[in-house]
Amino acid sequence: MTADGVRGTRPDRGECDEYYHGYVALVPDGDILGTLARQREAFVSGLRRIPEAKGDYRYAEGKWSVKEVIGHLVDTERVMGFRSLAFARGDRTPLPGFEQDDYVAGGRFAERTIADLADEFGSLRDSHLVLLRSFRDEDWMRRGVASGYEFTTRSVAWVMAGHVMHHVRVLEERYL
Repeated sequence: MTADGVRGTRPDRGECDEYYHGYVALVPDGDILGTLARQREAFVSGLRRIPEAKGDYRYAEGKWSVKEVIGHLVDTERVMGFRSLAFARGDRTPLPGFEQDDYVAGGRFAERTIADLADEFGSLRDSHLVLLRSFRDEDWMRRGVASGYEFTTRSVAWVMAGHVMHHVRVLEERYL
């Protein structure tokens, strides 16, 4: 199978924990690299249309602000990118999870602009696309452990896309 075939095929149930398949299910069929590239363009351009005055808006007390949601997506992109690198390289060292609320609390996203967060996300996604394009079939199918769960590199890429899709829907429905 070519790399396009491996990365163009939805991960099987055994390639990540059932929880993450909720994100995978949101991703349309097809080459994940094309999906990730299109998503990068749509997401970053969508962020640029959000008025800066909306950045600190929370739809309810105790919920993240718009900028905190975007910051969470930046943090998750970075963590998932490292996981894909580690797994593709054959690193079997179990990787820790990350506590999203702690990351958001420590991110000081209110001090940043939406445009700055959009730039950071775009830069990270661009670098991950370069990395993912370098993978061979066997790299896509290598396994590693993170957050106590086994993943394939391929499933991590699909989770990356589905996680952004999930939060875009939340932003559209509850914030904007």
